[in-house]
Amino acid sequence: MFRWLRRAYQIVFLGFFLFLLLVTTAGLIRGYDVQWLLEFDPLVAVTTALASHTLYGALLWSLVLIVPTLILGRFFCSWMCPMGVLHHALGFLARKRRPPDRARQNAPRPSHKIKYLVLAVMLGLAAAGSTQIGLLDPIASTWRGLATSVMPALGNLAFGMYQGERHFQWGTLITLVFFGALALNFVYPRFYCRVLCPLGALLGLLSRFSLFRITRRQEICKGCKFCGADCQGAADPQGTVRATECMVCLNCIEGCPRGGLSYRFLPPLRFSTTKIDLVRRKWLGAGVAGVVAVPLMRASDGVEPRPNPARIRPPGSLEEDGFLGKCLKCGACMKVCPTGGLQPALNEAGLEGFWSPILIPRIGYCEASCTLCGQVCPTGAIEKLTVAQKVGEMPARPPVRIGSAFFDKGRCLPWGYQTECIVCEEVCPTSPKAIYFKMETVTARDSAQKTLKMPFVDLDYCTGCGICETRCPIVDRAGIRVSAANESRTPRSSISLTGGKI
Repeated sequence: MFRWLRRAYQIVFLGFFLFLLLVTTAGLIRGYDVQWLLEFDPLVAVTTALASHTLYGALLWSLVLIVPTLILGRFFCSWMCPMGVLHHALGFLARKRRPPDRARQNAPRPSHKIKYLVLAVMLGLAAAGSTQIGLLDPIASTWRGLATSVMPALGNLAFGMYQGERHFQWGTLITLVFFGALALNFVYPRFYCRVLCPLGALLGLLSRFSLFRITRRQEICKGCKFCGADCQGAADPQGTVRATECMVCLNCIEGCPRGGLSYRFLPPLRFSTTKIDLVRRKWLGAGVAGVVAVPLMRASDGVEPRPNPARIRPPGSLEEDGFLGKCLKCGACMKVCPTGGLQPALNEAGLEGFWSPILIPRIGYCEASCTLCGQVCPTGAIEKLTVAQKVGEMPARPPVRIGSAFFDKGRCLPWGYQTECIVCEEVCPTSPKAIYFKMETVTARDSAQKTLKMPFVDLDYCTGCGICETRCPIVDRAGIRVSAANESRTPRSSISLTGGKI
């Protein structure tokens, strides 16, 4: 009975997760709170609060998971977690036939302690102001893996999900990491859940105080080890049950042929243990390693004090330090972007900003009337904006600028080749247009003269949306490009020129 009840819950929550992922698309979102499950994650709340010194209000929702964990134990991993459900399904397909062989596979291993060190490192990074938990968090990594690999592939085959085809730079790498973690089930059952998952480690620590636990009736147990054959957490139900590893799958209860196991309120402590077998110096060492890693990353591979011009953040993004302290790298903003311009960063934002969102205008521009990236951000790294706030009203209220456009006069058709072209001015969405013309008479090679419209950029009105670069007819590197310079979120990027003309 327990097994079928758990499977029903798994199907419901996985279906709900996939539904939210599917509708995180400009044409389908319709006001859904698609970030609900990302906000349900207490580890996201803890790390972003440590890094930013503020608790984003929406993340208070994660308390709903902490309270039942203190009562029931680490049930989330086996009943609700989307990554856990996928690993459970693949682990079932890859399991050995004979129960004794499965029991040996599910025996406790020293490697199961690694996830607690991973948690300590992540908390150390957060304490130093850098949120990196999204790289390994099960909800964020599942969202990112599906949003930047499976969904775009299906959308490109079926069409209609996006405006045209959708591609992500180095999406293959994200795909390999995500599906590689799943494929490890065929070698090491639930490797990710047992060895790497930092959320599982946090919930395991909380489950040390759980009121309900698995307990064994020693007078009935004959040591057959059938209970360990399908234990999802390798919690050693045939011995002293490890409360921190038990995922409350309840397979051991159904697997026991004599009924020697039960899930009880406050069972005798002698039949379970809450020890993690990690000495204090390892905890401290891992935490200190995380703290030390942040200044080392910023000193050797950071982006300040001279920002990378290609690091164009979504509109509404916090200043870079605050952004890196909150960004989960979940990919929700990238998936919902109607033009596909938001892409996972590689080296554009340094090692600390790996897989965080940046705009690549040659792929897609920032739609002037779109504020969806702030709507779906679960941590407040991208603030919610109204269209009126984003567009502004000059001169009283400047628009939100994510960068500024500039001409490459060697590649621009009028400037470099004396060829008529007005595409960038035609598509410019600002009012008045940030791109304007001056009539100039030029002399051709044959000494013939002609009058051309020569384009210029007015910085007072340019928002860095990138549509001019997207639509530039030069087939490879555009004749007009967008840089992060002059973005609203940081005074250090300001361009001070008389008249604001470039």
